[in-house]
Amino acid sequence: MKKDGHIHTPYCPHGSKDSLAAYVKKAVSLGFHEITFTEHAPLPTSFSDPSPTSDSAMPFSQLDKYFSEIEELKLKHQAHIKINCGLEVDFIEGYEEETKSFLNHFGPQLDEAILSVHFLKHHNTYDCLDYSPDVFGEMIERYGSIDQVYRGYFSTLLLAIESDLGIYKPKRMGHITLVKKFQKKYPPVREYHEEMDAILTAIKRKGYSLDYNGAGTIKPLCRESYPPSSIAKQAVSHGIPLVYGSDAHQVKALGQGWNEIEPLINL
Repeated sequence: MKKDGHIHTPYCPHGSKDSLAAYVKKAVSLGFHEITFTEHAPLPTSFSDPSPTSDSAMPFSQLDKYFSEIEELKLKHQAHIKINCGLEVDFIEGYEEETKSFLNHFGPQLDEAILSVHFLKHHNTYDCLDYSPDVFGEMIERYGSIDQVYRGYFSTLLLAIESDLGIYKPKRMGHITLVKKFQKKYPPVREYHEEMDAILTAIKRKGYSLDYNGAGTIKPLCRESYPPSSIAKQAVSHGIPLVYGSDAHQVKALGQGWNEIEPLINL
């Protein structure tokens, strides 16, 4: 069954205004049997979005409309495609209890969800890791090195995997090599095999699945999936399920990276 488990929507402040119906129509035309809308969940109310444009996630005020619109689409298109209601939830170090409270409240309305790391904590301040090459360059200067940024990202991923976010904690980890989004401009200084082994071992132990994300394949400073095929093969060898995600923020991005990712999805 051909599934896209990571799709964004017009409720995303930094995405496009393409309608939910347009995403469904495009997915059917591409031969997908199942899709999951996974809009960026509202950030904790006490957390200040560190991205320069403060547009990382949908506002709380739109959640009910988001849920109801997806439910309408489920009924309308049930004969053609399975539609799941989901969210991409941010793990933010220090905000675990607020995130847990959010999931306890809204989790029953979700068919599935993704847990991702976009924000890194450094000396009691936060950075949006993937906002832009310039912001990433500023992080390198403040953290002291590219290696320190990478180590901070991977250690935060481990915290996310191990965190207690309640019974509705997402069981799929999102784009676990997002730190490499700007690797063509800021090449990593080593391969981070030890860190990745620890992450995959923890994911396996928890019984989680992995977002195999095609968005990086079209990013000019990345040009590989999140994670790349070598790490995806490691995940398969661990028995970790892979779920393809286009991470589309506009209709035309549906299916991005599928040709590269598809051979490993059903292994």
